[in-house]
Parts: sequence; C-alpha cells; structure tokens
Amino acid sequence: MDLGILLHALTPSLDSVAILVTFFTYLAIFGSILPGKVVQGAVLRDGTRLSYRCNGLLSLVLLVGLLGVGAWMNFISPTVCTRYLSLLASSPAFADSQFVGIGHNDGTNLNKFKIVISDRGLELLSTTFIFSFLVTLVLYAAGGRSRNQGSSLKPHVTGNLIHDWWFGIQLNPQFMGIDLKAGMMGWLLINLSILAKSVLDSTLSRSMILYQTFSVLYILDYFVYEEYMTSTWDIIAERLGFMLVFGDLVWIPFTFSIQASALSGWWLLHNKVELTTAAVIANCIVFLIGYLVFRGANKQKHVFKKNPKALIWGKPPRVIGGKLLASGYWGMARHCNYLGDLLLALSFSLPCGISSPIPYFYPIYLLILLIWRERRDEARCAEKYREVWAEYCSFVPWRILPYFY
Repeated sequence: MDLGILLHALTPSLDSVAILVTFFTYLAIFGSILPGKVVQGAVLRDGTRLSYRCNGLLSLVLLVGLLGVGAWMNFISPTVCTRYLSLLASSPAFADSQFVGIGHNDGTNLNKFKIVISDRGLELLSTTFIFSFLVTLVLYAAGGRSRNQGSSLKPHVTGNLIHDWWFGIQLNPQFMGIDLKAGMMGWLLINLSILAKSVLDSTLSRSMILYQTFSVLYILDYFVYEEYMTSTWDIIAERLGFMLVFGDLVWIPFTFSIQASALSGWWLLHNKVELTTAAVIANCIVFLIGYLVFRGANKQKHVFKKNPKALIWGKPPRVIGGKLLASGYWGMARHCNYLGDLLLALSFSLPCGISSPIPYFYPIYLLILLIWRERRDEARCAEKYREVWAEYCSFVPWRILPYFY
C-alpha cells in the first residue's frame, strides 16, 4: 500500500468538514428544540441533580428521514461515506499491491479497483479526531478557569496536564449545547451508508443482513431506553475529557462498525461469508441472550434507584446495607451488565465468520475495556461503601461471569 495515498485519504477535506459541521449543528439545534421526556439524573455529591431531555430517538428518526429524503431527491449520496479515489487507480504502487483488502489490480477494468473507502470514511475519521482533540483542549482550558463549586462543574485538577486532559476536569460540561456523552447516531449513519453501498453493488448477503439487524436493534434500544443512561457510570462518575469525547465521537462510530466499515477494508462487502442456517440461529441466540442480560440488568438497576422496593423477578429485592441491590441479575454477578454487553459485541462479529480476527476487534477491545473499568469501579465502590461493599462481595462473589470470573 502506498503510504502517500493513505495519507491523502486521511487528509480532511472541505466536504468532510462540512459533513461534520452539519451533523453537530443538527444535534445542537434539534437536540434543544425537539420534545422529549425530561428526567432527573442521579443525585450528585452536593445533592443536586441534572435534568436530561430524552429526545434522542425522535432526533435520530428525523435525521435518518431527512437524509432519506435528501438521497431520494439526489441532494446527497446514500453512500455518503463511499469515496472513489481515481488517483489510486493511476498510482504505480497500486498496480503492484493490495489496498485495504479490496483486491489486486490486474490492469483490466480499472474502474472496478477505484478505491472505495466507506463514503469518505477515512476523511471523516481524521476530521472527527481533530475535532475531538480541539474540543477537549477547550474543555480543559474552560474547566481550569471555572470557579463553579457544584459537583457537576467543579474543576478537579491534579496538576498532571496529561492526566487532567485525558480524564477531564469537570463531570458534566457541555460544548455548544451538545451533550458529548450521548448518542450513537454516527454508528447508525455509517452502517446505513454501508448497507446502501451493499445494495447498490448487489453484494447484500445474509451476513450483512444479520449484522445490520443486530446493530439497528441495539442502537434503537439505546435511544428507546435513553433515560436509563442517566444512571450509568459514564454520567455519574466519569469526568469529561479526551477519553470520553474520543470514545463517543470517534471510537464508537468508526470501530463499532468495523465488521463492515472502512477500517476493516469493508469486510462484509469484500469478503464473502457463507453462513449455514444453524450458524444464523446460533448467532441470533447469542444476540438474544446478550440483549436480555444487558437490558434486563440495566433496567433492574435503574428501577431500583427510582424505587428501592420495586419487585425484582416477582420478589422483594435483597438489598445489602440498604444501598446495594443483590437480587435479579445483580445477585448473579457484580457487573452482570458487562456480560450482556460482551455477548452483544460478539453477536455483531459472528456474522463475519472465523476466517480473520479483524471483525473481532470490537469484542476483544470491549473485553479489555470492561475488565479495566470493572477494576476501577470495584476500587471506587470499596472506597465509597467500605464494609457494605465487602458484605456485597461476599454475597455476590462473581465479577462478570458467574462461576468463572
């Protein structure tokens, strides 16, 4: 692969900047004016609670609808993430090499080998990365000057510039009216672009349908239960720094779609995977179990925080020290929701078969991330709850997977 060509593909263009600016302008405007249920967040250390307008689902449906109308009227390409770089076809290096797993140029029908990189996928990746970096610099500077002593905006400065920039200084700042902790819209838009490309190229496969179905269900579920996100670790404990901004704006959309996106060379578009009926059924079972555990665990915890006396699986909840839920999924493992998340991640990759580890980047990464996060959460809870946490660990000895870990 020609390094110069790759660098050219990664260079932000006015088009990629325009796409990103349009996307965030839409989020800023419609996120503030669209109706939605207003919910109260978790109680912070100073006793205050933030209000969240949960209109993500309506905002997502409207955005997809607008893009659909735009594509129908030929204002935009339905594969706006698919870019043809004719210079690659004319590159001497391309005549003798492979590029991102797409194929080898044998000199016949050069148009077939004009590089397709997820509708400006690499451009959008680099542009979004630069934007994330600049945003976190602004957050760092603004947070360092803040005199607010409330739990949400009180600056936490350690004196270590890299640490403070990476983990953030303030808990819940906002940038241009956009809550940078919310949303997986970018992931869905990339997936829809990939799906459109697959349909237009007549390469739509059973594997692609399976992957797209699981992803859409997961993303829609996220927005349907958007209210539950207000009680998650990211919202109530993690400060907003480069780690979360990069994770939300870059990592989620560009790596969660790796099974079919540019980062894996359009895996399902350019690698034919034949799934048997048994494999499809097994994949569906993995997804279903993962979803039931993930959504069930998060719902139980959210309901418990709202009403500690609410029944869990038809029985009064067991509560350790009057604070920690030890019933339902939370009586099976201390971080049982992570198990559901991991099974879901695996179900997104299984449609790609087992011929390459590339499509399994997401579940492998997620496994490492969640074990790291689980360890941090354990330390935080041990410090916060002390003997109550020790009692809970004694009653629920398993961390994520019962009888194994």
